[in-house]
Amino acid sequence: MRKSRASGKGVGGGRSDQYLAALSHELRTPLNGVLGMADLLSRTRLDPAQRSYVAALRDSGEHLLGLVNDVLDLARIESKGFALHPAPVDIERLLQGAAELLSPRAHAKGLEIAWAAEQGLAPILADEGRLKQILLNLAGNAVKFTNEGGVLLRAAKVGARVRFSVEDTGPGIAEADQARIFEPFAQGPVSAAGPIESTGLGLAIVRELATALGGDIGLKSKSGRGACFWFEAAFPAAGPAQADFDLAGVSVAIVSASSVVAEAALRQIAASGGRPMRFSSMAQARAAPAGAPMLVDFAVAGRRGPRPPPDHPSIVLLTPEQRGRIPAMRRAGFDGYLVKPLRRRSLAVRVLAVASRVAIHQPQPPPEDERAQTSVGIGARVLLAEDNPINAMLGRALLEREGCAVDRVQTGPEAVAAATGQAYDLILLDLRMPGLGGVEAARAMRRAGVVAPIAALTADAFDETRRACLKAGMDDFLTKPLDPAALRTLLNRLVKPGFTESRQGTKLAV
Repeated sequence: MRKSRASGKGVGGGRSDQYLAALSHELRTPLNGVLGMADLLSRTRLDPAQRSYVAALRDSGEHLLGLVNDVLDLARIESKGFALHPAPVDIERLLQGAAELLSPRAHAKGLEIAWAAEQGLAPILADEGRLKQILLNLAGNAVKFTNEGGVLLRAAKVGARVRFSVEDTGPGIAEADQARIFEPFAQGPVSAAGPIESTGLGLAIVRELATALGGDIGLKSKSGRGACFWFEAAFPAAGPAQADFDLAGVSVAIVSASSVVAEAALRQIAASGGRPMRFSSMAQARAAPAGAPMLVDFAVAGRRGPRPPPDHPSIVLLTPEQRGRIPAMRRAGFDGYLVKPLRRRSLAVRVLAVASRVAIHQPQPPPEDERAQTSVGIGARVLLAEDNPINAMLGRALLEREGCAVDRVQTGPEAVAAATGQAYDLILLDLRMPGLGGVEAARAMRRAGVVAPIAALTADAFDETRRACLKAGMDDFLTKPLDPAALRTLLNRLVKPGFTESRQGTKLAV
């Protein structure tokens, strides 16, 4: 395999870029319809046989999507290299973003996913998009091949380098297979449930990206004992390290049977200067010092959930899917909650709050966590600019399920006319529309004074496309197939209730 030729300007480009972008769009657009409709169908009343057929359809579609993504990415790297865009990168935010992006997939399998960074890691100068791609490939593989336990993403200094690692509790990789695991089309391990479909391209892409970033990759594993993939490089510092001692002198107990959740919490508490203690059960937690704040994993008590221990201000740890249990946990006596994967800054603020017996609804809340919120889409007006009728049907269905009122247009000029004639809480623009593309439409809207949040909706998942969208004045970037969880996160982040004020009517597509 050729080495990637990466530089600030990139190599090749031109027609090759346009060809791959068009190919990405043409392949991913119908896949968006297949996977989206399979998801909508799975939420209807089906008998067991029909449900199994839909699950098989969705699994096959997701495998095909992964193949399309990997083949296009590797072709792009092989054909002309790619441009690197160094900028300051906050390592904690990088790990947090990767873990949260994969958490729905992990939680759907009954797995935990978590992250932790060594205290005092300075921001680095690097291409954040490429770093995230490496982490998502490694962690995505870990989730795919792990059936019990979980996945832990970590970052630490190793001499003059920063090492990113992804550890899992999966089946491990036999020593004989480790030498070829980074080769294209090398197959991964066989899980306890049998073979897992995999192209073997993800790790080949990671190797190419690691080379381009001037780093190294490696693997530590034994068959049946999990695996640890790592990537490290000597990144320049982009600023001084900011050591955080918010929890200095505070003892914090963690009660969790999950080694992944416990390890991440231990390291995050230590990174904030605290003194962590781990207990695997509520019975063991009785040994914790009286008055010590306690983090209690909901999973330690089964379906009904735990009871807060006496003499300890307590915080319950929930998955985003368990946010509906927050009122019950409050009634049970818990002083607060945190959402998994844990965020270190939220953890520190919440621990300090409950240490003073400040209740969950009192002042000093943790930083806003959109994962624990219900959607704010109720009553929001959304402009959906999408020319493909199947993708438009899917987008409308997902938005209306979140409580949004949706206006749809089919072309770029219609999108500009609608956005300037009505006030919207959110505008979703397909990038490839008749008459005017999404990037040009966004520029026209901003020039016309449109202030509503704009997000790209596209089957072209390349990083350069994302940068072009942001440069044109867009606020976010959603790739197809449209993921319901990603859409809900975007609504929570961008939509501000009560924003719209009706202006004049605009002719809209039906």
